[in-house]
Amino acid sequence: MSTPKTSVDTVWFTRCPVPTATGLAYRLGWLGEDFARDGIELKTLQEVGGDLARHHYDHELTTLVREGGNLLAIPARAQGAPTRLVGLTWIDEFQAILVRPDSPISRPEHLRGQRLALPAFRAADLAQNRRGRSIARGMSLAGYKGALNSVGLSLDDARLVELPAAPPREGDAGHLAGGPAGGGARSAESLGTGLWEGILPLLRGEVDAVYVKGAAALEAAQRLGAKVGIDLDQLPEKRFRVNNGTPRPITVHQSLIDDHFELLVRFLTQTLRAAEWAKTHLKETLEILQGETRAGSEGVSGAYRNGFHLTLAPDLSEERVELFRQQKNFQLTHGFLDRDFDFDAWIDPRPLAAAHERLAQQLRAAA
Repeated sequence: MSTPKTSVDTVWFTRCPVPTATGLAYRLGWLGEDFARDGIELKTLQEVGGDLARHHYDHELTTLVREGGNLLAIPARAQGAPTRLVGLTWIDEFQAILVRPDSPISRPEHLRGQRLALPAFRAADLAQNRRGRSIARGMSLAGYKGALNSVGLSLDDARLVELPAAPPREGDAGHLAGGPAGGGARSAESLGTGLWEGILPLLRGEVDAVYVKGAAALEAAQRLGAKVGIDLDQLPEKRFRVNNGTPRPITVHQSLIDDHFELLVRFLTQTLRAAEWAKTHLKETLEILQGETRAGSEGVSGAYRNGFHLTLAPDLSEERVELFRQQKNFQLTHGFLDRDFDFDAWIDPRPLAAAHERLAQQLRAAA
């Protein structure tokens, strides 16, 4: 006799402060309306905050859908978190290497021999064996590596200068998860990366270049006087732009699939619906993203370009899966994972396939 499935009164989700179809579906009210029909609340970790914000990192909330950076999702799986990968997105979100106004650095080959700012692992992340949370280090390494590799160079051809990580502050978890994070997160944002204070050492001449990403970083660079030396979004191949959010995984707890598959399909259906909506509503999408990314209109329009609104839908295409495997291997090589794991067994394509079919049925009915 099978064990009865537990009822669900709340579906949770969390996303990072970047363009996501999940965020659009939430802001448009579609996710909340869908679950409200059955008396199920939809809540976000960003809005609730408090102790629950830690679940953006640890994946222990069983009814949580997480669309967030892979520097948290992959290490959690390597440490045994019972998660499944159900979708991948790819949004170029203004990755850049900043330099001083008088710097001659303007192409990847110019990084040879230059001092590149590398955030140290945060002490708490080492002590708690949660190295993936040192996001600024992982993103910087991947950004430099991609740029150098694009011209046949490696990290050994530059000089990595380790700088102290920003001290932990109240609100950091909420900020990294993309929500209202309080004064600490706002001060980090004002210095450009939203993750660490890397621009000031650059302007003081302690390093020659610093990696940043996102709309807030673009605005801060302009405000503080740094300039974009290398626009990483313009590198010729996606494999050189792989980083924390490219590809960005959608992960869920195994029990959500086992016990509440239909709820997950409904969630993903609304996400796919929002991605379709965005294709013909660029202006409205950019307006929503000001709230999602906590940046102004100029920062959003400058950071998210090249028809990004046409490709917000998650998929599990062979290309994205292989790019994601590349990122897993990068994290294993550079000390963010305790151990390797069965990458292919982590993927469960069934919920997204069912959501695609559900949306197709709805569109046919509407037509």
